[in-house]
Amino acid sequence: MSTKNLSTPLLMVATVLAGMLSPMQSAVNGQLGHVLKDGNASAVISFASGLVVMFFIIMSKKQYRQQFASIPTLIKTRKIPLWNWFAGLCGAMVVFSEGASASALGIATFQTALISALLLSGLLCDRFGIGVDEKKYFTPYRVLGAVLAVVATLFVVSPQWHSTSFIYLAILPFLAGLLAGWQPAGNSKVAEATGSMMVSITWNFIVGFTVLTIALVVRMALGHITLELPATWWMYLGGPLGLMSIALMAILVRGLGLLMLGVASTAGQLLGSVLIDLLLPSLGNTVYLVTIIGTLFALVGAIVTTIPEFKATKSVKRAGA
Repeated sequence: MSTKNLSTPLLMVATVLAGMLSPMQSAVNGQLGHVLKDGNASAVISFASGLVVMFFIIMSKKQYRQQFASIPTLIKTRKIPLWNWFAGLCGAMVVFSEGASASALGIATFQTALISALLLSGLLCDRFGIGVDEKKYFTPYRVLGAVLAVVATLFVVSPQWHSTSFIYLAILPFLAGLLAGWQPAGNSKVAEATGSMMVSITWNFIVGFTVLTIALVVRMALGHITLELPATWWMYLGGPLGLMSIALMAILVRGLGLLMLGVASTAGQLLGSVLIDLLLPSLGNTVYLVTIIGTLFALVGAIVTTIPEFKATKSVKRAGA
């Protein structure tokens, strides 16, 4: 699908809407975790539903099957650093935190904590060269963006400072975001090694699903949990929603570029999370004024950190003109 003939404003709107899929996934997994009363079980089901979709995609094309079959050899020959193959563990942590805390925290609070931590993690990974080819040193804009991210998180959790359990729950998405900062780099390396992003995504789901399932099976064997699957069909859409988001971003980035895609998708995530909490009172989440202020701080922080890249891109265009 080509996006070259579409205007930038239209692509920005499309990216904002695509970004809303992430809080939708959080809401679905959060409700699933609430019903099951277990974040681990919720994450397994979410990964399983996504893995089923990816299985049919991989099996539909001979090239995908061949690329996937090459993975054992690629791991054995260490074509890329071994840690890249375990990037799916970060995704597992994010989905686990959705099932364990999104319902209790509210989608806006969950997404703001997650996005703020992702922003911080991305800055640290860039600074110390973790998963990137070139280090990017701290600048006033990057430091300001990091400060705004921390402020955003403090704002969204402030209404529940008195609740120790709430604060502990808020740590989950923040920790998941910090760990997930290097996941795109790992997935990108796997895609480069196998020759296919589809294969990389599938491997990502397999790693996450395997680790989460082992943990769940052990806990069930020890009698710590009994699993009864819910009858509500939409609770199984967490994985497919995540895949839709990944696919749309892969399409839209061709017309927007990474910089504008990142800002627009972040805006979509934050706007979508607030709308879900506001428009679906049945979820039981309260949107405070400080919650909205916190989401705005997170968005501004994301925009501020992109200013150096925006200036650099503009300079390159001028030089080439």
